[in-house]
Amino acid sequence: QVQLVESGGGLVQPGGSLRLSCAAASSIFSLYVMAWYRQVPGEQRDLVAVISTDGSTNYADSVKGRFTISRDNAKNTVHLQMNSLKPEDTAVYFCNARWFSTHFWGQGTQVTVSS
Repeated sequence: QVQLVESGGGLVQPGGSLRLSCAAASSIFSLYVMAWYRQVPGEQRDLVAVISTDGSTNYADSVKGRFTISRDNAKNTVHLQMNSLKPEDTAVYFCNARWFSTHFWGQGTQVTVSS
């Protein structure tokens, strides 16, 4: 079991930036595949970005070139740097840790992009 706590969400104007952070309470953080998902009310939770244990990354097409996922294994944290934000990026963003087929989730942080 691992506890995940997200922070960094908020209200930002279109074109602005936000940096989400996720702190994990686990002694084996470096062994987890970490990811960010987002969800709009009434819709499914979608994968935004993933970073593997070796540091390789993948992104949803909708955020490529704008978002960057990174991890700091020494601090048990994963970040999502979001630039050039668009209104359609508005959602609740969830941190996810995967250990083989087991998923752990944070409580989510709201990101609202609006003028």
